[in-house]
Amino acid sequence: MTDLLVRLYDLPDVQHRPQLAEHGVDIRRAMSAERHVVLAWVAETFGPAWRSEAARAFTRPVTTLWIAVRGDAVIGFAAYDCSMRGFLGPTGVDPAARGWGVGEALLFATLHDMRAMEYGYAIIGGIGPEAFYRRWLDVSVIPGSQHGIYRGMLHSPGDAPPDEDD
Repeated sequence: MTDLLVRLYDLPDVQHRPQLAEHGVDIRRAMSAERHVVLAWVAETFGPAWRSEAARAFTRPVTTLWIAVRGDAVIGFAAYDCSMRGFLGPTGVDPAARGWGVGEALLFATLHDMRAMEYGYAIIGGIGPEAFYRRWLDVSVIPGSQHGIYRGMLHSPGDAPPDEDD
């Protein structure tokens, strides 16, 4: 898995898909008071490693984690500045909600937030579903990044979540 580079000063202007409204999905920044609910959902849906990364988003002065909510349930999330500053991820969508545009909406909410926080570029580290990112963004593979920042990282059973496509 390689890392991708995204130019934040050149993001496309994308409108959310109508399916979001049709399914009653709201995209918003997570609140600190929701930390326990969001992190429990991340751990249950995507495993303990992603929970560890996502927890870091709640330590920032402004939470760097966005969520997709349907009713009173989390159905997706995207975070940045978790593994390292300038890195997008982790990000994931409940398998039952894929195809509604949730991943796309979370991706752009997060990238536009990074731009508003004065980042010029974002790194999508150790990408799985490269086709998903290429569908929406003009990304560049970072040469020599096959192992990137995750080289030598400790792993436990359940650390490898399934690939995500939206």
